[in-house]
Amino acid sequence: MMHIQVNGETKELSEGLSLAALVKQLELAPGRLACEVNLTVVRKNDYEGTILKDGDVVEIVQMIGGG
Repeated sequence: MMHIQVNGETKELSEGLSLAALVKQLELAPGRLACEVNLTVVRKNDYEGTILKDGDVVEIVQMIGGG
């Protein structure tokens, strides 16, 4: 198991989890997100290949429409 921070909250997750898998696990729509891992913005095309490691800090911002 590994520990990462997601939006300031510590989570215990399986080793080798990709950013794409985390987004799916959190039940977020990947098309309306911006993700950052350790202060680096990750392009949507790179979510699957971005493997999270123990101690990583992930920030996820979800775009919400409205008016």
